[in-house]
Amino acid sequence: MLVLPEELTLNQATACLRMLVQGLRAQKAREVVVDAAALQNFDSSALAVLLEFRRECLASGKQLSITHLSPRLADLAVLYGIDGLLTTA
Repeated sequence: MLVLPEELTLNQATACLRMLVQGLRAQKAREVVVDAAALQNFDSSALAVLLEFRRECLASGKQLSITHLSPRLADLAVLYGIDGLLTTA
């Protein structure tokens, strides 16, 4: 399981995506799970990171699943019309 940091804004987006992609390379399972429980401070960059990571997963033949997605981030995904692209477990 991969874990999102407590803060994910524009300042942390590149490093967070890099960390997730490194974790993806170590995953043997077909489903990659990202735990968003720690994520407290975020902006729309968090959605951009998750969408790009989803693309990376699909390119690797893996399915992305997100656990503990906060209601605020889920609402933001709905606002942007991308909630259907983020699979939650």
